[in-house]
Amino acid sequence: MDDLLEDLAGGRITLDKAKKEMWKRLYIQGVSNLDFGREGRTGIPEIIIAEGKTDEHLHDTAASALESGNRALISRIDEGTKDNLLGSLEGELKEKYDPEARFLILRKEGFTVPEIRGKVGFITAGTSDIPVSREGEIIAMEMGCEVRSFYDIGVAGIHRIVEPLRDLSDWGADVLVVAAGREGALPTVISGLVPVPVIGLPVSTGYGIHGKGEAALFAMLQSCSPICVVNIDAGLIAGAVAARIARGSGRT
Repeated sequence: MDDLLEDLAGGRITLDKAKKEMWKRLYIQGVSNLDFGREGRTGIPEIIIAEGKTDEHLHDTAASALESGNRALISRIDEGTKDNLLGSLEGELKEKYDPEARFLILRKEGFTVPEIRGKVGFITAGTSDIPVSREGEIIAMEMGCEVRSFYDIGVAGIHRIVEPLRDLSDWGADVLVVAAGREGALPTVISGLVPVPVIGLPVSTGYGIHGKGEAALFAMLQSCSPICVVNIDAGLIAGAVAARIARGSGRT
């Protein structure tokens, strides 16, 4: 809210306009009750999850996001729903859709990109883990971080880890997000080799006893090398936490 108070004190806006803007940032009314003050408070933007929403609710929510902040971030949205949404929104929009992550970014003219600060590395054990990792990569970039990714370097071929870790170290990664399914061993291995924080991202690949990511989650929680762990398939959460760490590291 500092910008509003400075504009008010400097006479650049009226008290009535400041009140309306403050209300809009804190109490966006509507079916989804969006919180567009979140990014200013926490650094993490409001993100709309498409799953479970009707087309009408998704349209209203996205339209509110675009009106308030000139940007709408929509996760877990399939291509058919994306096409329906784009057909219903008015105005000229810049669109970026990642079909692997099922993540849609919409921007209006006037959106200000965050200052780039911090570097986040993403690693997956297998190619099946890429969609969840991509979700994290996208949100980290939207929060103003540089991102570098390496895929399919799991512990079944342990030698594959060497070059990616050397690359990420030379690049100056502030934090690593490591996605793995099945037995979920990769984050523990990597944490024992690097000097930066590691976030374990269990993925619902794998089958048999405690399949669908449960064995991976349990293994990461039991890690003998210090790591942080998010929930199964929580790529967005892993990316947001990593970006917070990276942007707070002081690296420019």
